[in-house]
Amino acid sequence: MSVSKIVAAAASGVGGATLDVDDVFSTFLYEGNGSTQTITNGIDLSGEGGMVWLARRTIPNHSQSHFIVDTERGGNKFLQTYGTAAQLNDNSLITSFNSNGFTMGNTIANTSGNDVSWTWRKAPKFFDVVKFTGDGSSNRSISHSLGSTPGFIIIKDATNINHWFCWHNHFSSLSSGSGYMMLNSTNAVVNTTGVIDTVTSTSFNVTGGATNASGATIIAYVFAHNNNDGEFGPDSDQDIIKCGSYTGNGSSQVINLGFEAQFVFYKAVADLPSYGGENWNILDTMRGMPTGGEAAQYLIANTNAAETGFNSSYGARAHASGFEIFGGSFGSNYNGNNYIYMAIRRGPLAVPEDATKVFGLDATVNSSYPRFTAGFPVDMSIATTTDSGDPNEVASRLTGGVYMRSNSSTYESSSTNYVWDNMTGAYFNSKTNGVAWMWKRAPGYFDVVCYTGNYTDGRTVNHSLGVVPEMIWVKLRNTYNGEWMVFHKDLATNHNLILESVGGSGNYSGRVRTPTATTFTVSNDTSVNRAAPLKYVAYLFATVAGVSKVGSYTGNGSSQNIDCGFSSGARFVLTKCSSHSGAWHVFDTARGIVSGNDPLLELNSTSAQSTSYDAVDPLSSGFTVSDNITNENGRTFIFYAIA
Repeated sequence: MSVSKIVAAAASGVGGATLDVDDVFSTFLYEGNGSTQTITNGIDLSGEGGMVWLARRTIPNHSQSHFIVDTERGGNKFLQTYGTAAQLNDNSLITSFNSNGFTMGNTIANTSGNDVSWTWRKAPKFFDVVKFTGDGSSNRSISHSLGSTPGFIIIKDATNINHWFCWHNHFSSLSSGSGYMMLNSTNAVVNTTGVIDTVTSTSFNVTGGATNASGATIIAYVFAHNNNDGEFGPDSDQDIIKCGSYTGNGSSQVINLGFEAQFVFYKAVADLPSYGGENWNILDTMRGMPTGGEAAQYLIANTNAAETGFNSSYGARAHASGFEIFGGSFGSNYNGNNYIYMAIRRGPLAVPEDATKVFGLDATVNSSYPRFTAGFPVDMSIATTTDSGDPNEVASRLTGGVYMRSNSSTYESSSTNYVWDNMTGAYFNSKTNGVAWMWKRAPGYFDVVCYTGNYTDGRTVNHSLGVVPEMIWVKLRNTYNGEWMVFHKDLATNHNLILESVGGSGNYSGRVRTPTATTFTVSNDTSVNRAAPLKYVAYLFATVAGVSKVGSYTGNGSSQNIDCGFSSGARFVLTKCSSHSGAWHVFDTARGIVSGNDPLLELNSTSAQSTSYDAVDPLSSGFTVSDNITNENGRTFIFYAIA
């Protein structure tokens, strides 16, 4: 790291540490308990300060919702975005700002029902909270500590009844050179100067009355816009927040941010023909922004309505390069209308060092939600049971409430069993004798990508793994059945495997091939890239030292150690004979990796768990193979193991 980056890191982090997205922003879902509840989201509010936005998800039209609290005014004072009221007091709302989150008491934001909190930590080039006392002057400069020119500013008079005023960098393109919108209103932009303007890297100007009333406590939330100048991630050179605009095209379009968004806040700038003003929509991937037929879940800042899903014909969804806007009648992509947005990057940015933070294993079915527990928000799961006839269901946060079966070429099916809005697990299969293997997306380790086919041989698909994928599973999601095509780094050129088949490696003309640190290539075969509207999902795996290992070995017919570089053995092992016929065998420590016969399941089969083979044994650096199904002499096996 350069000297300048070290200095920047010391200024923005603790003890010279660089900041990740997860250090400064959190979407945290919780269920009100009517008592005391601590939200542990990893955000240092007591030491660094910031803002917490709480919203009721399931209670519509309540007299109180959308509570905004900040460290400058204190946890007992809140503002509500859908009205003009001055701040209100509630001594139980946030009883303490903590070094890793906050604590709530028995408050209206912590009763029964599902709720969400969004937390922004103060940090250079990300976010700042500015509190000042109004003096009534008409052209007052207010300093901020963002260290860069803001992209979005929200200001509220906390003392008096008044609107929420918003400035966005898009307004500099208006004829006046500035303008404002109101957070509590569907109204279009007001093309004028004087309310909030002259925005620079150190200050912004406000006027008397609306944003500078004499004697009033005024609060400003100042959001950065990283334009290839962010200072986040291991090398302090990554962007994590963008404030921009786009013009609707009436169909669909990807808003390219240079990163995948986890949070999107957007609104139409002008009134829509035959519809009028449009809402301030809030979406995030924790509540759901699936890519496919499912509706994204959104809340509206300017109303107290409960959360609801966009109609499947319009809305927004996650995309590897930013977020995708689709539909054209109203709401998000009306042809010719302009929209402003603020988007935050999906984290983390650092390669994982602890496998338990990114891989969960549970063979104990909980009686209530979540059915299986991982200890972190889950991005992909394979859920099955040890009984005969039960399929292996593969599902992911990006694809929403649908699943496919690793033992079948059948396209995806919807299911109420697949619910992702939980901080420690997900719903999944509710049968007894269940088992779930659960992954979290992380750089260098695991990624999920959704794309629409274009029927072009040699088509490259972007991914966010950050390294060359060593194993890739690709599956057609809709309309037609299609094989699970598997790329593995140790197969011959243009060779693939099929996940639902026991067959060995075959030359499939490179249906999935030539991955790089940013893309992988697919052919124009139906299984991986037929023309739209066919949709696909890809799961990408890689080796991380001490965490995961993708590799191969040649069987010796007796016993051999597979060194994965682990320190406490493998918790999960997947093996497949690639040179000959052989099942996709799965072993894990929840069911038992022991010095003796091991419980064995097969990804390509609905067979019951077998305990007839001493196929793998424990090994501190990885695992030991000791039976023909995993170690037949002279045959080649591929494997994937997680510590």
